[in-house]
Order: sequence, then C-alpha cells, then structure tokens
Amino acid sequence: MRSVVVLIASLVWGLSQASDASEHAHRQATVLAPGYADLEFTPPLPGSYSLPPLGAAADGEVLDTLGASHTVHDLLGDKIVVLSFIFTTCSDINGCPLATHVLRGVQDRLMESSELRDKVRLISLSFDPDHDTPEVLANYGRYFRNPKFDWQFMTCRSGDELAPILDGFGQSVIKDYDLQGNYLGTMSHVLRVYLIDRQKQIRNIYSVAYLHADMLANDIRTLMLESG
Repeated sequence: MRSVVVLIASLVWGLSQASDASEHAHRQATVLAPGYADLEFTPPLPGSYSLPPLGAAADGEVLDTLGASHTVHDLLGDKIVVLSFIFTTCSDINGCPLATHVLRGVQDRLMESSELRDKVRLISLSFDPDHDTPEVLANYGRYFRNPKFDWQFMTCRSGDELAPILDGFGQSVIKDYDLQGNYLGTMSHVLRVYLIDRQKQIRNIYSVAYLHADMLANDIRTLMLESG
C-alpha cells in the first residue's frame, strides 16, 4: 500500500505542474517499469558479487532547499550516495517519477536497518534550475522524504552551472521545442541513477530496466561489506 501511495503522490505532483504536452506524454505511458513491481527473481546475496569502479563522480556548484551553496563533492565521501537526476514537472511515469519512487523504496528499506540508515545519502538533483528553485524542491521533497533520513533535494543557480555536472556524469538532457521554436516545458532524457562510494567513485549506473529498490539496497549492502 505504501508504494502505491508514493506512486500516486509522484504522479499528482507531476501532473499538477506539467504542461498539456507533458500530460499527453503521461497518458501514452501504459507499461510500468520493473521498479514499480516486486522482483520476479531472487537477486544475488550482498557481498557475493563485486561492483568495479566506473570512474570518478563529477563535481560542481549546487543549492540545497534552503538556498545554501554546496559542491557535489561536499555531499560525497562521508556516506555511500545514490544520486538521481530529476525534474519536478516530469510526467513520464517511467522517467523521473520512477527514480523518485525507487529512491523512496530504498529509503524505506534502509530505515528498517539500524546498521545502514545513517550511512547512506540519497540525492535528487534537478536538471531544470529555471523552474526547480530551492523552494519548489522543498515542497516536492515533502511528498517523499522521511525527515529522519538523509535525502537531499538539490538544484543549481543556472543551466550554465548545471551543464558541467551533467557532462561529467554523462547525463544527456534535451529541451523539447515545437515547430515554432517555443519551449514546451518538457525534456527528453535517459534515466540514469548512480551509486557512489566513499571514495567518490561511481560503482553502478541504473537504467529504467534495472532500477529497483531491492537491487539498489543489495548493492549498497555489498559496498558496506566491501569497506568492512
């Protein structure tokens, strides 16, 4: 029941903020990604596999929901981090709402573990700084964040400050325009969620097909076992 409530909250927010074009795109999304359902297989046990480093996490200037300035690297290093790029008006059910839904599932699973809940940070970083101000993200985050868990909702001052972060993570984002050159308020992007260790190394990248709270939680436990 909890996952259903989270999904509904995500969709309500997205639909209330999206343009007509975004709403049309939402109505066309009829097949839910695997992250919305129970796993259809038993995942490997934590620690029974390895997650080789995939490269260093990018850095750049970001703002928290109070408008305070940080760097991405300020938020890395002391905890294992799950980083997701989103924008709050996304109405593609298998896009940003999926990422937020899965991160909420990770949060719920880790809250049940006294050994893990204080050692992991979730970061949702907007790639729509023009709309997703710190105030907007603060309101958005209240739908999903447990106040007792470290889940940070971040944005940037401008697209220029955001660009090197996106480039560094290999996150492609393209704004959608109509034939007259008018911005439609939507963006085309490939969903990517990143698992980052305490050495600021990317250890896994999840796409729509592989993004699931149980898989992510197992990978987090694997990194914890690796570090002892």
